[in-house]
Amino acid sequence: MIGAGALGFHHVRILRELPDATLVGFSDTRPDRAAQVAGELGVQAWTDPDALMAACDALSIVVPTPAHYEVACRALAMGKHVLIEKPLTTTIAQADELLALAERHGALIQTGHVERFNRAIRAALPYVEEPRFIESDRLAPFNPRGSDVAVVLDLMIHDIDLLLTLVRSSVQDVAAAGIAVLTPFVDIANARLTFGSGAVANITASRVSRDRTRKLRIFQRSGYLSLDLATGEGEFYRLRQGVDLAALASAPQSLEAFVERVPLVAPEGEPLRLELQSFLDALRGRSPVTVTGRDGRDALAVALRILTEIERSAPSLAAGVGVPRA
Repeated sequence: MIGAGALGFHHVRILRELPDATLVGFSDTRPDRAAQVAGELGVQAWTDPDALMAACDALSIVVPTPAHYEVACRALAMGKHVLIEKPLTTTIAQADELLALAERHGALIQTGHVERFNRAIRAALPYVEEPRFIESDRLAPFNPRGSDVAVVLDLMIHDIDLLLTLVRSSVQDVAAAGIAVLTPFVDIANARLTFGSGAVANITASRVSRDRTRKLRIFQRSGYLSLDLATGEGEFYRLRQGVDLAALASAPQSLEAFVERVPLVAPEGEPLRLELQSFLDALRGRSPVTVTGRDGRDALAVALRILTEIERSAPSLAAGVGVPRA
């Protein structure tokens, strides 16, 4: 483990408990934080991250986003497998170099898009069939963690990855707006994505909200899926078989008379634990990497297009947002 901040702490907590791996230890640049985590979790803190890398087979990298590239480069150059928290890097050039390094040294990269393991997403996937329109809202109160990048790279990128997973088509067109409110970067953003398949998605992310919201609504010919990612619950509404559409149009009827409600169910499981277990399963050859480095690169590419569009469409409002450059 490299990095033991708020999220890194939970990586350490879970990795020490997984039965088919041994946690060698973790490293953090802050001695006080390292001592605190080591004391609370009973895990060895290493003062030399390179020595820690040399002593293990694989690493989970949960350092601040601007440091992802540097740390991952050092690990991959040693031939170590890596799980890198999202976003993969801050530029496409950096992401491409990591992918090339991994291929050259025979190492695996998994990107930490943990929402792929959300119970609502796992339950919904069997019912998703050629989405035509998707609405996504991810709103949160301000938290200094993650505020070193725009909200598009901090929060919205979760939903970008989910959209690419659900639609399974490339993004053809991007329209976006955003504004910096509490930080030098964009804190609230909205984007409309048009995919090659014809699907359209409208996504909003904010870290200046009073309440927390993580909802996804998927519209397709076979019905409508409503997902609450915060609770891991969801429902699928579809037209009942044998409904007489002519009779339906002739007179008002209750929704239940022509729409079937299907609760979406998947096994319980802490998403981060499932993510880390999937990484270990891939390393042992039991399954393919769930969220590949290429997946992380693709989500990053869309996120950077959104940031570029925000800067282009309203430079006075987005001034100083710091769109990463190659």
